Amino acid sequence: MGHSIPIVSALDGVYTGNLLLHGARYQALTEAFIETYGVMPDFIARAPGRVNIIGEHIDYCGFPVFPMAIVPDCLIAVKAVDGSSVKLSNINAKFAARRFDYQPDGIVDIDQTVHDWVNYFKCGYRGALEAIANTSSPVGMQCLMDGSVPISVGLSSSSAFVCCAVMATMKANGKLLSQERIVETAVASERYIGTNGGGMDQTTSIMSQPQSAAFIEFSPMLRVTPVRFPSTTPPIAFVIANTMVESDKAVTAPTNYNLRVVETRIGALMLAKHLNISEHSACANADPLTFKTVMDEYFASSYPSDRDPPVLKWTKRLTAMLERAEALFATHPQGFTLDECADYLSISASDLSRIVHTDRFPVRADRFKILQRAQHAFSEALRVVKFRQVCESEDTSDGCFVALGDLMNQSQDSCRDLFECSCPELDEICKIARRAGSFGSRLTGAGWGGCSVHLVRQDGCENFIATLKQEYYSRRFPELGDDELKNVIFATSPSSGAVIYVFD
Repeated sequence: MGHSIPIVSALDGVYTGNLLLHGARYQALTEAFIETYGVMPDFIARAPGRVNIIGEHIDYCGFPVFPMAIVPDCLIAVKAVDGSSVKLSNINAKFAARRFDYQPDGIVDIDQTVHDWVNYFKCGYRGALEAIANTSSPVGMQCLMDGSVPISVGLSSSSAFVCCAVMATMKANGKLLSQERIVETAVASERYIGTNGGGMDQTTSIMSQPQSAAFIEFSPMLRVTPVRFPSTTPPIAFVIANTMVESDKAVTAPTNYNLRVVETRIGALMLAKHLNISEHSACANADPLTFKTVMDEYFASSYPSDRDPPVLKWTKRLTAMLERAEALFATHPQGFTLDECADYLSISASDLSRIVHTDRFPVRADRFKILQRAQHAFSEALRVVKFRQVCESEDTSDGCFVALGDLMNQSQDSCRDLFECSCPELDEICKIARRAGSFGSRLTGAGWGGCSVHLVRQDGCENFIATLKQEYYSRRFPELGDDELKNVIFATSPSSGAVIYVFD
């Protein structure tokens, strides 16, 4: 049956902290809607951004991740109207108002070559109508958006927008599906804009619970386990610091994000053949085949009576798969050409491209660095499991800070050296942060710019932030004032997931 999106008429279950400030924002959005359209909205859909604490670029490998929702979010005020036209405006004047009409053939046109903000809404609109099987007579919609998630910095502003659009469209059409179905719909929807994501961002935005991070498993089925951070004295705090280097995931996808997806997918195909399980139905029928599926099938067939406790099982399996992957891919430390991969799999290069969907998600590369990508994926998954283990232990000593921080630092090293998704600015801000008292510092999100996340003592947050302002921002961006910096570097805590706000 699944869990329902919460329908709320008060904000105390959505936000903590200054409820008056949040209430004023909702009121301002409502008043702006009335000014724009001349009527009250029916409801406001809310989907938060997220910060990934650890587990980067492994959701699309099928492995678990450890993010948390954050307070910055996407709000869309909506009024269902007669007809089938959709009008979309934005509180931010930078984004011009848009209008599109429902099309019986294809629902809506989405031009991936034009990077227009309305495309993210169109993705959610199309996916939602397909999911609720209403592709013949959808209602018209008047919408006004207010987004507080920084754009192109790794905090999932685009996924929050798509999630919000999915919910808004479903609610306006009278059929709001379960959280699980909305996640599934949002993941599929975002692919209409050309991003081949794995599901972490959408799951976190939709299914997070207040005061908890989320241990998210994707295979063999979606499962979200709320995990609280250890009750240390002083408490653990996380600081998000934006490098101010923008990296638009959709724009750079062929050489960055989508390329990494393809490298792991080809790696999974080759590893399955190396382990003599490629013809097993679990692998042969998988689309896509992931490292997690390969690992599960290998151990299911080789060790069917494995009854180890969960953490020990994860540790043994991930360590063993890392060793086998290194044995296979180490023959080509500089990478494989597409033809070399196809030859190993005994298929044509065109068939391999079709299997890993480069027809839908084009990539550009002379060589695929499968060894390094596999090393990162298996070792990062192991770090996620260990991170959860520390959080759920009864250790509240200083050793807890050190253990969690070490795992975050190792993750950054792997993202920089093996997955090659860091950048000089991210490396610099992490070094400064560790000198300033961070126990663990790493990039968060897709990387190649964007934000970093730092584990600190709560009572040291103020001094920590002041040091980063002085040693990073004042040197690189002296034009930024205090008000601007409040949205560039800030402490955060786990937020609740998506809701529909209705008026009393």
